[in-house]
Amino acid sequence: MRVPLLDLKLQYAPLKAEILAAIEQVADSQQLVLGPQVDALEAAIAAYTGAGHAIGVSSGTDAQLVLLMALGIGPGDAVITSPYTFFATAGCVERLGARIVFADIDPLTFNLCPAALKIALSQTPNVKAIIPVHLFGCCADMNAIQALAAQYDVPVLEDAAQALGCAHPLGSAGAIAQAGWYSFYPTKNLGAFGDAGMVTCKDPELAAKIRQLRNHGMEPRYYHNAVGGNFRLDAIQAAVLNLKLPHLDAWGQGRRERAAQYRRGFTAEGLNGLLGLPTEPWAQSGIPNHHIYNQFIIRTSRRDALKSFLTAAEIGTEIYYPLPLHLQECFKHLGYHAGDFPEAERASQETLALPIFPELRDDQQAYVVNKISEFYKSGDLAGENRAQ
Repeated sequence: MRVPLLDLKLQYAPLKAEILAAIEQVADSQQLVLGPQVDALEAAIAAYTGAGHAIGVSSGTDAQLVLLMALGIGPGDAVITSPYTFFATAGCVERLGARIVFADIDPLTFNLCPAALKIALSQTPNVKAIIPVHLFGCCADMNAIQALAAQYDVPVLEDAAQALGCAHPLGSAGAIAQAGWYSFYPTKNLGAFGDAGMVTCKDPELAAKIRQLRNHGMEPRYYHNAVGGNFRLDAIQAAVLNLKLPHLDAWGQGRRERAAQYRRGFTAEGLNGLLGLPTEPWAQSGIPNHHIYNQFIIRTSRRDALKSFLTAAEIGTEIYYPLPLHLQECFKHLGYHAGDFPEAERASQETLALPIFPELRDDQQAYVVNKISEFYKSGDLAGENRAQ
């Protein structure tokens, strides 16, 4: 049996006629950049998340970049974030000449650790932003992070690239703090037909500045009082996203059901002590979408061997992320070394993403569980380092 990590064709098939009709409508209108489809998406995301303002842009990376530009973050400024995340989180800070300061992660959630953040805040001058990442579709500890931000008078900017549709007791991911952003890359829970992103913020003046900067800082036409970039959102991407957004909560529920099925399967196979399973820190909040499982991440000290075994069984897996950011060659100048952030480093060596999407069949999922069980039970487990 073949089990892909993700199969977007299964999501596309029932929506194909509607999507193609929407694309044709945009083509007929020839309003291909910004325009009414983008306006509609911005209004829909603002309403869905409870954010005051939503500004559509060309990618999740550009969403972060234009937000940092609008806030005036640059040389001499420091930004604290996680070393265990997609590259763009730190890359955008570097592009603007600001200083990246890392703080280690919580070993259970993989999100920014408040205790580590507190140390970084106390030791770092001129911090202009804290960027918690809602990694894999689960919100960071925003209560603690917001409290620390208030204590040090530093704005919080949420990297919710993987978390649209996820909620925290304080609100929707990306709409809790001063500002945040989403990615609509095709593999996200709400994916476009290419690159697309969205910035959210509470301040109307900041929103107006972001809108100006996404169009080369132009306001009015051909007059520029700031240097921005070409961060405009394509109308076709917005049209596809407008059609998909009403399905997002149902897709999220489908992913949670698949996650629960994995837990039942691993329990039945007696694997709970051998695998670290995703934690659900906000499950008791009563919020249905407390986790949206953009990825289902297990951890094991035998990660690489397990991945090879599953690949041979035609089961798709992925490693997010094999090298933490503080050890990347391009950040060598920051002066970090191996051992500086042990939890991020351990996560990079032990985590593995399993197939999870709403259309994943029961028999496919059972096959994944059975193969993982076979991997463990075929060898001598006496010396197995059990997942923490």
